[in-house]
Amino acid sequence: MWNKIKGFFSWMWRHKWWTIIIIVVVVLGFIFLGGAKKSGARGAFVTIDVSRGDMEQVVSATGEISPVNTVSVGSQVSGTIEDIFVDFNSRVKQGDILLKIEPSVLQSSVTEAQAALDSAKSQMNLAKSDYVRNKSLYADGFIARAEMEQSQSQYEQSVAAVTRAQSQYDKAVTNLGYATITSPVDGTVISRKVDKGQTVAASFQTPDLFEIAEDLTKMQIETAVSEADIGMIQQGQSVHFTVDAYPGNTFVGVVRQIRLSPTTTSNVVVYTVVIDVDNEQLLLMPGMTAFVTIVVNRAEDAWYAPNSAFLVKSFANIDPAAANVSPENHLAVLRDKQVVIIPFEKGLVTATETQIVSDEIQFGDKIIVGRVGQVSSGKKSTMRGRPMGGGPM
Repeated sequence: MWNKIKGFFSWMWRHKWWTIIIIVVVVLGFIFLGGAKKSGARGAFVTIDVSRGDMEQVVSATGEISPVNTVSVGSQVSGTIEDIFVDFNSRVKQGDILLKIEPSVLQSSVTEAQAALDSAKSQMNLAKSDYVRNKSLYADGFIARAEMEQSQSQYEQSVAAVTRAQSQYDKAVTNLGYATITSPVDGTVISRKVDKGQTVAASFQTPDLFEIAEDLTKMQIETAVSEADIGMIQQGQSVHFTVDAYPGNTFVGVVRQIRLSPTTTSNVVVYTVVIDVDNEQLLLMPGMTAFVTIVVNRAEDAWYAPNSAFLVKSFANIDPAAANVSPENHLAVLRDKQVVIIPFEKGLVTATETQIVSDEIQFGDKIIVGRVGQVSSGKKSTMRGRPMGGGPM
């Protein structure tokens, strides 16, 4: 083995010039081929595709679904609940009986007031007779004027007592009527807060017994929009939203109202935006959380590209002839393997894409943003836009 190795090196020494030439050729070949590939890579353009389609500038928020009009039904009198005639989800008409309160105490008040009224009327009749008689006697000169005037005063006081007793009687009758709770509107009972046998105490405030949604086919969403986005919201704007109960469905609505009363939450000022929703299929229920997307602007059949396509600061490394052309209103596009500089204006800007407004853009164009291996020397640029299906910025 050692003899073979020794013989190989002896052969190389005898042919050393050929050996050196072969090694040099191989090394130069590697350098040339590697340099050519690297040079070609550095010369290649980095491009971004131009797309065409619809764009939306949106503001996203969350809100709670609720009926447009909900009526709280309470009691103006105290007592024990004798009977309940409706339950959750019951459909009711205006005037339908919802609940009755045990009326014995209220009936006693009516009876007492009736007795007081009858007594007051009896006293009035007696005082009236005395007054009429004394008035006649005074006219004939049999009694003094003071006696006649005293009987007149007693009669007038008895008339006032009857009026007062009548008022008390009417009040007692009205309270007895309040023992029967009826529906003030047509709608659906969405909440029942009492049970049969429960005592209702209305001494200090009116207790809520039921909540009735007037029309569940017409719902609304109250969303909180930050002050940074509220300026873009207008009445009549289109809205689409989803709920967790139906993840595959997208519902639509319309902005109805922007309330001017602000609320501060975690040092963020927000405004309530009310959205009308059609619920003819009754899929949406009160209390559901809606994930809302308000469409504040829209561009149909527009050219657009990712925001990163507009970060070029100079065309000097792309096309030296266009070194003095401003990238603010021009694009370098690759068309048929040729660099073409075209003018443009920015249209709708979202968080991820920017609309290209230009009559010179064509299908198949690719925006050139640099060359492979090129190091950008421009300053970092921050693009701000509105989300396309994302959250508010």
